[in-house]
Amino acid sequence: MSEERRSLNFIEQIIEEDLANGLPESKLRFRFPPEPNGYLHIGHTKAIGISFGLGEYYKAPVNLRFDDTNPAKEEQEYVDAIKEDITWLGYQWDQELYSSDYFQILYDWAIQIIKEGKAYVDSQSSEAMAEQKGTPTQPGIEGPYRNRSIAENLELFERMKNGDFEEGEHILRAKIDMQHPNMLMRDPIMYRVINKDHHRTGDNWCIYPMYDWTHGESDYIEQISHSLCSLEFKPHRELYDWFLDQIVDPNKLRPKQREFARLNLSYTIMSKRKLLKLVEDGIVSGWDDPRMPTISGLRRRGYTPNAIKKFVETVGVAKRDNVIDVSLLEFCVREDLNRVAPRVMAVLNPLKLVITNYPEGKVEWMDAENNPEDDNAGFRKVPFSRELYIEKEDFKEEAGNKFFRLKLGGEVRLKNAYIIVADRVIKDANGNITEVHCTYSEDTSRKVKGTLHWVSIEHAIKAEVREYDRLFMDEAPDTHQDKDFMEFLNPNSLKVIEAYVEPSLKEVFQGDRFQFQRLGYFNVDNDSTSDKLIFNKTVGLRDTWAKQSVKPVQRQKANSQKSQLTKRKAIDVIQQLGKKYTNLPEAKQQKVKAEIKVLAKEVSYEELLPLFNTATKKVGTRIAVAITLKTLLEAGLSKNSDIDDFISKALQDKNNLLVDEAKAI
Repeated sequence: MSEERRSLNFIEQIIEEDLANGLPESKLRFRFPPEPNGYLHIGHTKAIGISFGLGEYYKAPVNLRFDDTNPAKEEQEYVDAIKEDITWLGYQWDQELYSSDYFQILYDWAIQIIKEGKAYVDSQSSEAMAEQKGTPTQPGIEGPYRNRSIAENLELFERMKNGDFEEGEHILRAKIDMQHPNMLMRDPIMYRVINKDHHRTGDNWCIYPMYDWTHGESDYIEQISHSLCSLEFKPHRELYDWFLDQIVDPNKLRPKQREFARLNLSYTIMSKRKLLKLVEDGIVSGWDDPRMPTISGLRRRGYTPNAIKKFVETVGVAKRDNVIDVSLLEFCVREDLNRVAPRVMAVLNPLKLVITNYPEGKVEWMDAENNPEDDNAGFRKVPFSRELYIEKEDFKEEAGNKFFRLKLGGEVRLKNAYIIVADRVIKDANGNITEVHCTYSEDTSRKVKGTLHWVSIEHAIKAEVREYDRLFMDEAPDTHQDKDFMEFLNPNSLKVIEAYVEPSLKEVFQGDRFQFQRLGYFNVDNDSTSDKLIFNKTVGLRDTWAKQSVKPVQRQKANSQKSQLTKRKAIDVIQQLGKKYTNLPEAKQQKVKAEIKVLAKEVSYEELLPLFNTATKKVGTRIAVAITLKTLLEAGLSKNSDIDDFISKALQDKNNLLVDEAKAI
């Protein structure tokens, strides 16, 4: 978090209010709690930046706590990768802790809660329990084991711990309220049997605590002042507090859970499960494939910690989920690399250029500026000779006045060297140009419009260049209810090129970053060796994707394209219609409702989700959301806790129109 702070975001305001109300600043403590079931991705950088940024600003400790309560999915490999990623981003944690450190105390607390009659062992099937749980509009019903005696619950729970039962035979549930409007409060699971070894505790345990039971208690044990998490955990806050109510000492600090909007990125998958599928199916080479949105993948591609931090800071901290255009991330990377990356010359698509009036065998070592953005970067020497490589795209036999590169009879400047004029070409049997013959002038003071990069053929080093495009062609590949996200894979996301680079790159190291002049930013890949240089393209010099994405389909009329580009998103129109809904006469309301239903067919759940948190006073918008949600559910959308929470709150509203729409769902 930068020293020059802008106006406080809502989390900072909460902290400042707590301090003003008597919380000692010395009691501030934060944590970042990843589950070690996959590699961290770009979405996690927001949570990392918020917690560690607050720690830096308030000079408060930040714990790194691994929520390792599911041995079926967690591995030491993921723990190590997470620690490496956080360190690479430039953050330091105070204590490295694990939820598994607290297994015994969590178990002891569970025993205490059973003795108080607030937890019981349920022996039903998961299907039976789900049926009894009810819906957001229908209360749950109590199961047959809810009123087991305390003695029987204690005995069964101990036998669960001792390994007497198979997975699924018994679970421990909190005894709260099966009719509670928040479905998460309807006797949630606290423990389940998992007969698998844990990456840290081995076979010491065969029962493992659930996230909701573990998380708040771990925060309390560590005396975390502010437990910050993403919006999907907002409905869990009530349960977080209930569990704390059972065990807190009033003389000790009580953690406070608060939620912020997660970071969603266009053209990107953020689900660890789906990212794992890409790895397991061999779509990518691993978690650190440069096409992956994982931090390790971004690092391998050449992204910088500063660029990622700047991106997160630019996005800011919000209360509502939204999707950030990936081009903003690329802009931040481009801006940072422009400042720090040394300039070099490389040719990716070579065309031989012969300077016929330059002496054979002669070599000049030209001064080349390393970085015009850095006064201390200095210069390097690059060899110039009679035969060079230039890019094929930089030459045309015939071209118009707006082509400022090389053409027959035209002249250009060779970067750091001379001005040349193209005289003739040599072609192969198929009519392809194989050589361009030029003459040069030693008068370099003249002004010419075009400047080309080049490498000397005699001195060039052969290198492999991996050019990356977006892994998915669709802006939101995992939001289509009727299609698998794998259908949107970009078949051209990786292009391997044999290129030629200037000799100064012979002694590079893995991870070194450069600007290939006029081409983009590249870094040395982990697979690179002294015998075989391999570069990854990090990002181009300009955002070419934006131009590609708005090109009209072949034979599509320009007017049709313009109309399509200027058309407002359906979700925006729905939001606008909802604003005045409650002020309309009934006939007009029915007409608007019909319009919303039609528009809803063009809306994805991810677009609608942020509107679940619409302020209570904006009743019209909430009604529009309810109408849209009903349409999506009728089209096959499955209910989840966010939907249940929205419906539950709508049913409790004072506005009858909203209540009616919620009941209709």
